[in-house]
Amino acid sequence: MSEKYDVIVIGAGPAGYVGAIRAAQLGLKTACVDAFTGKDGKPALGGTCLNVGCIPSKALLDSSRQYWNLAHNLPAHGISVDNPKVDMATFIGRKDKIVKQFTGGIGQLFKANKVTPYFGTGKLLKGNQVEVTAADGSKQTISATNVILASGSIPIELPFAKFDGKHIVDNAGALDFTEVPKRLGVIGAGVIGLELGSVWRRMGSEVTIIEALPDFLAAADADIAKLAAKEFAKQGLSIKLDAKLNKAEVKKGEVHLTYTDKSGEQQLVVDKLLVAVGRRAYTRDLLADDTGVKLDERGRILVDEHCHTGVDGVWAIGDAVRGPMLAHKGSEEGVAVAEWIAGKAGHVNYDTIPFVIYTEPEVAWAGKTEKELKDAGIPYRVGTFPFAAIGRAVAMNEAMGQVKMLAHADTDRILGVHMVGPGVSELIAECVVAMEFKGSSEDLARIVHAHPTLSEAVHEAALSVDKRAIHKGN
Repeated sequence: MSEKYDVIVIGAGPAGYVGAIRAAQLGLKTACVDAFTGKDGKPALGGTCLNVGCIPSKALLDSSRQYWNLAHNLPAHGISVDNPKVDMATFIGRKDKIVKQFTGGIGQLFKANKVTPYFGTGKLLKGNQVEVTAADGSKQTISATNVILASGSIPIELPFAKFDGKHIVDNAGALDFTEVPKRLGVIGAGVIGLELGSVWRRMGSEVTIIEALPDFLAAADADIAKLAAKEFAKQGLSIKLDAKLNKAEVKKGEVHLTYTDKSGEQQLVVDKLLVAVGRRAYTRDLLADDTGVKLDERGRILVDEHCHTGVDGVWAIGDAVRGPMLAHKGSEEGVAVAEWIAGKAGHVNYDTIPFVIYTEPEVAWAGKTEKELKDAGIPYRVGTFPFAAIGRAVAMNEAMGQVKMLAHADTDRILGVHMVGPGVSELIAECVVAMEFKGSSEDLARIVHAHPTLSEAVHEAALSVDKRAIHKGN
């Protein structure tokens, strides 16, 4: 007879492992099935985010920033270093050590919360049973009253630029280059392309990013995207917009690209090519044919507003369902579903999910863009404030960027906040809290902010909505 649980979670990424832990905290007998293995071939909890996504990319971004600072930022402080060198084994090894620390940490959290891990591929069968196939091919079946599908996502592969793991790589491959590529091509100017392109540009690569869309960072506010693009160009990132890749061929250790832009067909030769054109839900072999769980035209699991699939006791969360593919979105869905299963009031507000790009400068936003408000016919007022007028930013020699706040013209309720500049990945949290409490720009304007801090830019942007910013002309 198979082992019976209250909850089985398939997938131990930031959606799945968080959901499993919260379910266990609520007194539910919980298991979590995951097949991810680390570089050492051993099971590694944490999914894409911890193993080859959020955490390792931030580790390399930080390391590369230190190197970039030596030549580009420290001289302004009167500090100079002759002939800085990089030991690539240590550079990559530090990242690997951080990954192992956090994946191991999830194992400890499972143990502390009495979550039972199963290492292998999980497949939902009829009747809320889950078939677990181990790495050696052996199978076992477990069952539960509730099953949470959190299978995550995988990189989209282009048919004319297939991953070979050596010359043409996905995000995982771009985290493990053994040497700095002299010329790096990147397909896609989204979060992954910009972040990993920035890593290797800082390390000395000539980076060319080819983006099919005509607008840079189309999901972000246009003013913020424009400022970010200008700064990235200063750093040496060559970004080709409205350019479509037609072909990528590996010849004699080089990747020969053919793409089309407004001027016609273009050629580019690079040493490595990172394809970062997006991700798709990973649902292959996840569902037996008779489960009743349905997929949409993009392969995502269909769910309602409570992440329920319509099949009794079967839920789905994270990258495998609708909504932005963000770790924190998936985590909050995991918590909410666990609480709904336990009869409590789970909640996820999709309107205030923060978006962050961890480049230098950082880009962050939450809520509506100005274009979205215009298109919807919503009356609004705008407040902006530049980091160039913030004492702390100038003292840090990181005074590029601004905060832009959008508030309803009649009620003053904050509808969106958009930022580019130093530390905005942290500054956006204050704005999300204000928006969650249905706060107004006046609320933020009347809150005392410490001086000198970067957060004063948020304060002044709020003041600017009412044309009463102190440290700039309105």
